[in-house]
Amino acid sequence: MESGANEILARQLEASGKYKVLRRIMPHSAGFRPDTGTKIGVVLDVETTGLDTLRDEVIELAMLKFAYSDDDRILGVVDVFQALQEPSSPIGPDITALTRITDEMVRGQAIDPQAVDGFVADANVVIAHNADFDRKFTERFWPVFVHKPWACSSNGLPWREHGFTSAKLEHLLASYGLFYDAHRAIDDCQALLTFLDLELPRASATVLASLLERARRKTVRVWAQRAPFELKEALKRRNYRWNDGTDGRPKSWYRDIEEETLESELRFLENDIYQLDADILRQDFTALDRYSNRI
Repeated sequence: MESGANEILARQLEASGKYKVLRRIMPHSAGFRPDTGTKIGVVLDVETTGLDTLRDEVIELAMLKFAYSDDDRILGVVDVFQALQEPSSPIGPDITALTRITDEMVRGQAIDPQAVDGFVADANVVIAHNADFDRKFTERFWPVFVHKPWACSSNGLPWREHGFTSAKLEHLLASYGLFYDAHRAIDDCQALLTFLDLELPRASATVLASLLERARRKTVRVWAQRAPFELKEALKRRNYRWNDGTDGRPKSWYRDIEEETLESELRFLENDIYQLDADILRQDFTALDRYSNRI
């Protein structure tokens, strides 16, 4: 059946009110030639041997380089990068099941650091859907990422305020009637770039524009050190997260907030958690160090 006939059938199903049809995203082709002065972004995803950002290794790196305008609209894909790397020990069966990457596929493979440097050198921003994970890994292996501003499409926007119930990329795309096969890193990059180019219904702006606007703001990490154990539910309801201290940072609840809400957050901690004036640890972040293990 021709694609046009399929689309007619899909619209008929949707018009019945009984069905919602998902359409597969179309991969972006490289080859766009940006003008001098055009801004460059890189969408990135890594596959790794595990979740430990200090000890596990990258087995695949995929990137899409794209050009974007002064008003943060995507103009086109400039280049594509995809490479495998053999780790120092065999890939676990659970990782192979998740990534479909086998020991045979990575045997003898290595990611060229000079190629990575050259690909990322002119980027004005690096975007990942879980930058808290991807940045820590990439900075360990390729120092070029240390000096780049980063944005996270997973937690960089308040998705519930925009009407979404989940920050998972598959869910976000499904809300627009789209789907993709989430198997390899390059598939995730293609899906993320498609999502960044969509309009946010409650913002009258693209996802990319809204994301970068927030990424450019300074944020503050507030640490609720030595908070009473019996008040942990109150912290969780306010979106505090637990850090177990194994990464060298405090063993404590913490929350990242916008700079303008700092005073109200400190009042919450002093009045509802500590019930006294407290010297509360806080750290300032910008896109240059946010999500990095260096802080």
